[in-house]
Amino acid sequence: MIATVRGEVLVRRGDYVVIEAAGVGYRLRVSTETLRSVPAAGNEIFLHAETISRDDGISLYGFSSEEERGLFAQLIGVSGIGPKVAIAALSGGPHRELTAAIVAGDAKRFQAVPGIGKRTAERIILELKDRVTAEAEAAGSKLPQPAAGSARSLARDGLINLGYAPLEAEQLLDGLNQGEDPEALISAALKRAAATGGPESR
Repeated sequence: MIATVRGEVLVRRGDYVVIEAAGVGYRLRVSTETLRSVPAAGNEIFLHAETISRDDGISLYGFSSEEERGLFAQLIGVSGIGPKVAIAALSGGPHRELTAAIVAGDAKRFQAVPGIGKRTAERIILELKDRVTAEAEAAGSKLPQPAAGSARSLARDGLINLGYAPLEAEQLLDGLNQGEDPEALISAALKRAAATGGPESR
């Protein structure tokens, strides 16, 4: 099983990268979050990896941190969650935010992911909440706290009310820093949507 890959970036696409290591090119599917840490082609990168072997072949999935890889492994252990859906879930935000959502019982955070319905989202919380909490306590880690009522969550709700899908709203807000003003966040997100060719409202 391939656990890590270090080498030169040959290809960098929206959902995968190709890394050459010792003369072999490894194609790894990655989340949006991991892709942010992948440099342009020609530069060196180190990724944690998870090897998935199935009847139709062997696939590699890459992660910028061991924590993200661990959450991926937990997600695919939930009934109804395959590797592709797990990667889509990890694209919904930093792993600490997703862990916080699990600890807080925020199933709606996962309902925003394509391929995850209400029952599956609730199953994620049911099956992983105690495990995630226990692992954090055993490691002496401070449990992440949900940011309920934050400017970002209010802005996210505002974008959803404008017609954006939950996951799309998260992506538009990702990386924006407008202090504690939800209106400023919404304005910046709409400008980003317009700049990338998306409609400002639906």
